[in-house]
Amino acid sequence: MTAAIFRGPANALCMGVAIGVLFVTVGWASPSNPQTEQANAPGAASRRIGAIKSINGSSITLTPDSGADVNVSVQPATRIVRIAPGEKDLKNSTPIQLQDLQVGDRVLVAGKTAEDNRSLTASTVVVMKSSDVETLHQHELQDWQKRGVDGLATAVDAAAGTVTISARGKRIVIHSSQTTVVRRYAPDSVKFEDAKAGTLQEVHSGDQVRAHGERSADGGELQAEEIVSGSFPSIAGTVNSVDASSSTLSVHDLAGKRNVVVKIAADSQLRNLPPEMAQRIAMVLKGAAMGSQPGAVSSSGSPAGETPHAASPSTGTGGAGASGTGMGGPSGGSPDFQRLLTRAPATSLTDLHKGDAVLILSTAGSTGVGTVITLLSGVEPILRAAPGASSASLLTPWSLSAPSGDAGGP
Repeated sequence: MTAAIFRGPANALCMGVAIGVLFVTVGWASPSNPQTEQANAPGAASRRIGAIKSINGSSITLTPDSGADVNVSVQPATRIVRIAPGEKDLKNSTPIQLQDLQVGDRVLVAGKTAEDNRSLTASTVVVMKSSDVETLHQHELQDWQKRGVDGLATAVDAAAGTVTISARGKRIVIHSSQTTVVRRYAPDSVKFEDAKAGTLQEVHSGDQVRAHGERSADGGELQAEEIVSGSFPSIAGTVNSVDASSSTLSVHDLAGKRNVVVKIAADSQLRNLPPEMAQRIAMVLKGAAMGSQPGAVSSSGSPAGETPHAASPSTGTGGAGASGTGMGGPSGGSPDFQRLLTRAPATSLTDLHKGDAVLILSTAGSTGVGTVITLLSGVEPILRAAPGASSASLLTPWSLSAPSGDAGGP
């Protein structure tokens, strides 16, 4: 998905890894150290990791990664050092002053806990400047955009360490090694930072997969440095009912012939497809369906399977020009829903009515009720054009995001 999905500090993972190594380096408490058990006792050695919420004189309000805010008292003898994102040794840190700290900076604070257990007298403050984190994040964005691929898994060979995906109609074989980082999205989250360590055995056909690494010259293979996958159900169906009070939607899944309930969250993306855009996509799907017939021509008059007035990948515009109805798909390929979604107007749950046709991508949900990632209404022409198509095939271009925020791929 676009940056609207998987928004968040992917760099927090980097901070966590770096800080974990620093604990060992300087001998502070860690999850495997018995000191941790006494970390909350008054006067005991303690540490907190989080972001600076406010600074008032020599007092810092810290919002930790877990738990309530902590008031940190910085003394004249407190050691304050700055490290670069990803750095794992305090020997490479730089001493700085309290006035160099800013709201939003990521910090690790070590010191002694006060009796109220909500205050900490700092002996050491390790700082990762928000500007440095943003620079790293931008580098990650560029790296995933340049060397990333994404699509639906079509085959998994855990023994061979490979995952085959379909990315915009192209077959790509992803190779893993012992050094490849493998993660799995959480059932109730589409946030990259919520992804947990996983294995290739957890990846199944139809799962969303993203990876980045070194591609082969023809783009058909990738030696992965990192792979992240997840099961995100896609639904093509009609609205049964809308419950605005509970922010839920009941949909009849046409493929599964069953009713499904999904909930709308604050960051769910709801879009309505304008009629002319839906008709153009329907023409493409009809053309693709006729493509196996020699000499077949779509209803637009273009050769079957060809995207009428396909948008230029470099400009994002096409025959539609300023009308904004260009689909951005590669010539002869599927419509580019990524680009399409940025042009479709936003809608809301209250705009949906019984009988409306919708396409939905959601989380699996740990309790059986998924959370909508993206919902697209106004898709009646699309469902009529491809009644036998699975919702997954229609939603393939709606790739989930990793740190890049933008889809990778050829």
